[in-house]
Amino acid sequence: MANNARITRKFQELRGRSEAALIPFIVAGDPDLKATGALVLEMEARGADLIELGVPFSDPMADGPANQRALARGLNSGASLSAILGLVAELRKQTQIPIILFGYFNPFFRYGCERLCADGARAGVDGLLVVDMPPEESAELAKPARAAGIDLIYLLAPTTPIERSRMVAKSASGFLYYVSVTGVTGARERVGGDVEQHVRELSSITDLPIGVGFGISTPAQAGEVAAYADAVVVGSALSLLIEAHGKTDQLLPRVGALVGAMKEAMRAARSNQPRAASA
Repeated sequence: MANNARITRKFQELRGRSEAALIPFIVAGDPDLKATGALVLEMEARGADLIELGVPFSDPMADGPANQRALARGLNSGASLSAILGLVAELRKQTQIPIILFGYFNPFFRYGCERLCADGARAGVDGLLVVDMPPEESAELAKPARAAGIDLIYLLAPTTPIERSRMVAKSASGFLYYVSVTGVTGARERVGGDVEQHVRELSSITDLPIGVGFGISTPAQAGEVAAYADAVVVGSALSLLIEAHGKTDQLLPRVGALVGAMKEAMRAARSNQPRAASA
């Protein structure tokens, strides 16, 4: 069975329970690869449904300060693409949670697109999200990814015209990632007021699940978005926790607490039983 069946099955399972997916983003190798593996398992235990592993890169133009520092720490720890694939292979001995590699095209290109997809499929990678690769320029990666059963997930911005969104949706698989704000990643005080309208509009033109990310940092925000989106992506808030506690025994409990609080708030929002949740 193709790897990307894990993503499809997970969203089907969650829809059957009327739940939105919680997708944490952490940088592979931050603070080191052993800790990354432990964090993946801890986040799954606390309610994460899919995982985005950031691939370190020296020029992360779409990322804000928290994720930039996390990516630099990943680079400094030696988290190469080969090492990350090795980590995924090790994780597959313990978990079947869908894993997406999130990064920039340069490291993937240098590794080799066909080689990446073949090695990624063997390791157990389910999806690729390339921040700086629009569908029109994706053929070099799209063909081997499709052959290997790996989903290609694309970003849509608030400024993306609806006709372009239709085109992107036809090229994508797994889910669509809607960027809730213009600009770079990073925690925001509130979710944009027009995000729900845009998500509902996107849902009317595609059967793919719609995930929302960039700027979601609190359980309350996660619950707000889960009321109408198929998935909630959280990254910078976790990068800040890892930065603060990465070399201490508080790393797993602190990250796990935030993930658990977010999932609780998301379930509450879907069940129409609002209640406070905090990490």
